[in-house]
Amino acid sequence: MDLLKIAKSNLRKELKWKLSEMTAKEINEQSKIITNKVLDNPLYKNSKRISVYLSMNSEVQTIDIIKNIFVSAKSCFIPKYRENGMSMVKVKSINDIKNLPKTKWNISQPADNDIREDALLTGGLDLIILPGLGFSKDGKRIGRGKGYYDKCIKSYKEIYPKNNLITIGLAFRQQIVVEIPMADHDSVLDLVIYPDMD
Repeated sequence: MDLLKIAKSNLRKELKWKLSEMTAKEINEQSKIITNKVLDNPLYKNSKRISVYLSMNSEVQTIDIIKNIFVSAKSCFIPKYRENGMSMVKVKSINDIKNLPKTKWNISQPADNDIREDALLTGGLDLIILPGLGFSKDGKRIGRGKGYYDKCIKSYKEIYPKNNLITIGLAFRQQIVVEIPMADHDSVLDLVIYPDMD
């Protein structure tokens, strides 16, 4: 195992522990602050086609961002995971999301026979809002190690180079670290939004 893998593995363990120590109250309070910062940000305001993750309990909660996407008449896409990758598929409403089945990873997403608009095939995206285990203030990110987002972002940038795709990570205070070990294929985000940012 090379040094980069060991460094990433150790950092993941540390961040998972920090997240496990957070209370539901802390998660909700920080999520509210982060949500307000997202909704006030010009990068979000100027985006029409937005992909956003459906948050798990230990992630920055995205439900109010999703509600705002629908209220603002923007198009909402969510990740659909497969064994070999991830696509961004369209959802129509909060009710649509509530009715989605859960995968073995406990993530809500459309079933395989539920054919939906795939953003990669229909014009791309303006903005991807991502989760992660940890982030640096300058946009470096460490995920759970599958590389789904890195591959996905690369595909969108190759197919739609003129779209100027924006990537924003959402982070609790506990997820901000000074440095993140990076491989050549790891994406650097345009912005990380966290409670104490200026």
